[in-house]
Amino acid sequence: MSLNKSPFFELRSGSVDTLLFVVKTTDLDALKSELTRRFEATPEFFAGDVVAIDVRRLADDERVPLDELTALLGEVRMRALGVVAAPHQAEWAARGGLPLLEARDRRAAPSKGEQAGAAAPQPADVAAPVPPQVAASALVIDKPLRSGQQIYAKGDLIVLGLVSYGAEVIAEGNIHIYAPLRGRALAGVHGNHDARIFCTCLEPELISIAGIYRTSENPLPPELLGKSVQIRLADERLIIEPLRLT
Repeated sequence: MSLNKSPFFELRSGSVDTLLFVVKTTDLDALKSELTRRFEATPEFFAGDVVAIDVRRLADDERVPLDELTALLGEVRMRALGVVAAPHQAEWAARGGLPLLEARDRRAAPSKGEQAGAAAPQPADVAAPVPPQVAASALVIDKPLRSGQQIYAKGDLIVLGLVSYGAEVIAEGNIHIYAPLRGRALAGVHGNHDARIFCTCLEPELISIAGIYRTSENPLPPELLGKSVQIRLADERLIIEPLRLT
C-alpha cells in the first residue's frame, strides 16, 4: 500500500468559516456582564458555536488573559478555536494555548490608534440608503417557515412566506422577506458588514447583521413594529429605518 494513502483517514487542505469574537476591552468583568446581559434572552442562540478570538482592536500596550477569556466564552456555550492577532500581538497571543489563525474577513479590524486618526463617519441618520440589490445566486423560499425550521443561504436569501415564531433564516448576504418576520433573521453571518435585511412586516424575535443583533427584549417603537423596513449597520450599530415602497 502506498505510504501516501490510508483507508482510515486523510489530511487535506481546506478552510472553515467561523464567527469572530472581537475583543474591545481587557476588563473581563465588564465582558462577563455584557455577555450575560446580551445572551440571557436567547440562551440557545450561540450554544455550541465555535469562535475565533480577535484581539486586533486592542491597543498596542493592552493584553487580555486568553485562557480566562476562553473559559468565559464557555460559560455562554461558545467554544474558542483560535486567536486572530496583529503581527505585533502574536508573541503574547500565542501564550494562551490557542493556535494563531489568519482571518479573511472583508473588513479589517483597525487598532485604536488607527480609529483615532480616521476621518469621522457621517451620522447614521443622514446616511443615504442604498437601493436593494439581490445577488444572482439568491436562494428563493416560497413557502411559510414553521417554528423550528431553519434556512441557510450562501448568498442572498429571498423569503416569500411568513417566518413564524421559532423559525430562523440565515444568509451570508442580504435577506429579503416579503411577508411578516416573526422569527429570527441573521444576515451577513460571516462578517459581511454591508449586508442588509429588508422586510415588509417587522415583528421579529431577533435580527442580526454580521453578529450585531437585537432581540425582542428590546421592543421596537410603534413606527417600526409591523412596518416595512430596511436594517443595516452603521458604526457597528443596527439601524432600522422605514422602507418606502412607493
